[in-house]
Amino acid sequence: VQLQASGGGLVQPGGSLRLSCAASGSVSRISAMSWYRQAPAKQREQVAIITNSGITNYADSVKGRFTISRDNAKNTVYLQMNSLKPEDTAVYYCNVLYGLRPLWGEGTLVTVSS
Repeated sequence: VQLQASGGGLVQPGGSLRLSCAASGSVSRISAMSWYRQAPAKQREQVAIITNSGITNYADSVKGRFTISRDNAKNTVYLQMNSLKPEDTAVYYCNVLYGLRPLWGEGTLVTVSS
């Protein structure tokens, strides 16, 4: 399985971005899909997760601002990020659970700055 993330960039505080992560290959064993982020000098943290039945969970720091969704027909997970803050600046990684094995995509940089 390969994961291709896109959608990062530079945005002003209060702005919005939408990240996408498309899975390709043998995708039938993918269950949960999630987004993580890692800011400079910080540990990687989970931002949001969505199960294959659509149940979602969010980090407290993004609740009410970020929305995770998935299109199973396209094997794609999205992260809609609104009301972005400078502290949201990080490299964002998509992650899928392939059977019991977590797989990572390459990161996409999100920079929130005026």
